[in-house]
Parts: sequence; C-alpha cells; structure tokens
Amino acid sequence: MKRILLIGKDGQLGQELQPFLGSLGSFVAVGRDTLDLSKSQEIGRLIEEIKPEWVINAAAYTAVDKAESEPELAMAINGIAPGVLAKCCQQLDATFIHISTDYVFDGTQSHPYIETDLTHPIGVYGQSKLAGEIAIQDTQAQFAILRTAWVYGVGGTGNFVKTMLRLGKEREEIRVVCDQVGSPTWTGDLAKSIVELIPRLNSETYGIYHCTNSGVTSWYDFAIAIFEEAELLGFPLKIKRVIPITTPEYPTPARRPAYSVLSGKKLANLLGTHAPQWRQGLRRMLQELKVKQAI
Repeated sequence: MKRILLIGKDGQLGQELQPFLGSLGSFVAVGRDTLDLSKSQEIGRLIEEIKPEWVINAAAYTAVDKAESEPELAMAINGIAPGVLAKCCQQLDATFIHISTDYVFDGTQSHPYIETDLTHPIGVYGQSKLAGEIAIQDTQAQFAILRTAWVYGVGGTGNFVKTMLRLGKEREEIRVVCDQVGSPTWTGDLAKSIVELIPRLNSETYGIYHCTNSGVTSWYDFAIAIFEEAELLGFPLKIKRVIPITTPEYPTPARRPAYSVLSGKKLANLLGTHAPQWRQGLRRMLQELKVKQAI
C-alpha cells in the first residue's frame, strides 16, 4: 500500500479521484489553501513533510482565455511548479503523475495525435502546459504525464456540460462552434484510468500517455448530445435550437486547436482495456449530476 499525495483536491478531477485512491493506499489530498502552486517555494516544504511515494498533480491553471493576459501566473502554475514537484519526487524516489492537455498540439493534423508527435502549442495555456512537461522530463524523475482533452465532471465549475445545461435552462436558442473536434472526457473515466495505471508504472512504462474517452465529436454535436441525454433524464430545459457556427464567428482571446483527437492506443495496450465511448461517459455523468441535484 502506497502513501499518496493528491494536489488539486477541489478541482473536478481531484474530487473524482479521491474515492478511488483508498484502494491504492493512504492518501493526503490538498487544495490551493494548503499549497499554492504559483509559490513554488512552498512545494518542497509540503513534500518533505508528507514524504509520499506517489504524487498526483491534478491542479492546473485552466482559464485558457484568461491565460493570454496572465502569462506569468499560467507559467508559474503550469510550467514551473510541475518541474519543482518532479524534482522533489526524484529526491524522495517517489513517482510523479501529472495531468497535461491536448493544447500542447496545434490541431492541424487530421488523424489522432500519438505521444511522440511534434508539439506546437498556439496559445499561452498550451505553452505553459508544454513547459511543465519539459520541466518534468528534465528532472529524470519517475513520472507519467497523462494528456487529456475536453474534460468535464460533476465536481468543479465552468465545464462545457454544466455550461450547456445552464444555458439550455435559460434560453431557447444557443450558438455552438461546429468546426473544432475532439473527444469529450468524463472525469470518472479519467480517474479510473489513472488509478489503473499507477500499479503498472515501472522503469519500462514511465513516460507520456494520452487518456481520453474514445470517439470523436464537435462542440456542436456534443451540445446536441448533452441536451438529448439531459431531456431523457428530466433536466429542466427551455432550449429549442442549437445553431452551428464557425470558429471565426465566436472569437476568443486564445486560439484553440481545430483538431484535438488524441490516440489512446498506448495506454489501452498497457491497461489491457479500451476507453469507454464519450457518450457513455456523458450519460453516466448526467445520471450522477441528477442524483446530486436531487439530494
């Protein structure tokens, strides 16, 4: 049984991970009130105090558009802190699990990205996350970096599914981008994959992995699916029309990859199982959210 430190306990992935971690060992879960990753000098003190055998970093600066005007803060949390965490893990002979993103790629491919494809982020958020990946690898620590994409869950705030449910309750018509495609990933499936990966990590399996739900869709089709599944579950909805629009019709401060599909073959081969299809994950998330709202 391992001693585990989970960083980012209050985020949507951190909340999802906690019920799973007891099966692996004892764990300490900390949030921003205990560890502010923008203050890297705090990291060593906490790691030394807890002396974990595994560290899972589920915390990040994830405000993609805001990062364009806060590059120093994004880099401190996403770029510098992961390297400091990895260095501390190396000194303790601990293993470091870090969550990264599809935004390290520019989205110009037309087939799923594999782990060794050339990275080329097109915004500050992606640049900061790539800097974190590089910093981790430069430490020679025992690590696994899991790139994921289009993440949503019952916990946390501001994810696409919750936003669509809120807008669908308030409006009869919404406009959603149709020319960006990816693999929506439920935190429940992501957390399960992380927990299944940990016991399989060793000198031959450390490295970078892609971890998303399977299947491909656009934000527009994802929105349609959210409303279809939510209606079946009895969520209150006012929405009557979802209008597809192009990226230029919905300008944002940060550019986003048009193609964000990550190949999960490497991870599937290691785990011996394929990731669930994205719509299955959506259905289970909405079922859990419905139960939580009824409490």
